Amino acid sequence: MAMTAGEIEAMIKAALPDADVTITDLAGDGDHYAAHVVSPAFRGMTRVAQHKAVYAALGGRMGGVLHALQLTTAVPN
Repeated sequence: MAMTAGEIEAMIKAALPDADVTITDLAGDGDHYAAHVVSPAFRGMTRVAQHKAVYAALGGRMGGVLHALQLTTAVPN
């Protein structure tokens, strides 16, 4: 069963409560999403470390119930 945009957002915000999270269903099929995550917690982290933090928040669901996620991360200005 696929994940909803709301479930993805809730999992990310649970791990990164200060994050601004935007989830977009790219294909309208509930399987292909884009996530843009902006968090002060990313300050001083490499882009790879930022992405790992988001993937960790998703608790191993990538490649399973969460088929595809186009991820962008940033630190707030």
